Amino acid sequence: MKTLLQINSSLNSGDGQSSVLASRFVDKWLQSNPQGRVVVRDLAAKPVPHLNAERFQAFLTPDEERDAEQAAYAAESDELISELENADIVVIGLPMYNFGIPSTLKAWIDHVARAGRTFKYTASGPLGLLADRPVVLFAARGGLYRNTPKDTSSAYMTHFLNFVGIRDIQFVYAEGLAMGDDSRRHSLEAAAQNIDRIAA
Repeated sequence: MKTLLQINSSLNSGDGQSSVLASRFVDKWLQSNPQGRVVVRDLAAKPVPHLNAERFQAFLTPDEERDAEQAAYAAESDELISELENADIVVIGLPMYNFGIPSTLKAWIDHVARAGRTFKYTASGPLGLLADRPVVLFAARGGLYRNTPKDTSSAYMTHFLNFVGIRDIQFVYAEGLAMGDDSRRHSLEAAAQNIDRIAA
């Protein structure tokens, strides 16, 4: 049985446009994988705590040396990593807020990018420890940023995923959503067509 991990990072939870696009893909995926299992990680409904010194130190402390609080911090991170490790495919809703990714998604990344778990440093540089798997990101933006220096989100997410070992990455863009009804309609129609093509 295949497992799909859906990560929603919109502040509007499942109602955000990036989440709606991701859910369209999930529905199409389930049609092809009727026995498939879907795990939803909604970062608005259940935010991941932002990284602080205490949590970071807990990640660095060996298992047998952690106190109860450190063990709890590490367990939260382990749960997120396990969801990613156990997924055959990952879909990520990726809205753009103030020219960057949502802070809740950054917090998720800070708990997933752990030395010794998802990457390690070697003499030739960092090495990702996760097995490669398809990741589809649904980038919803009010303006037009794709293929411009202002599109920091696409580059950042690609770099992070590559860093932990994932290279099978596709983006579905829905841009110009705040630039009038026609722009919004055409963009969402194009994104829906792209989703149907990828899911097929």
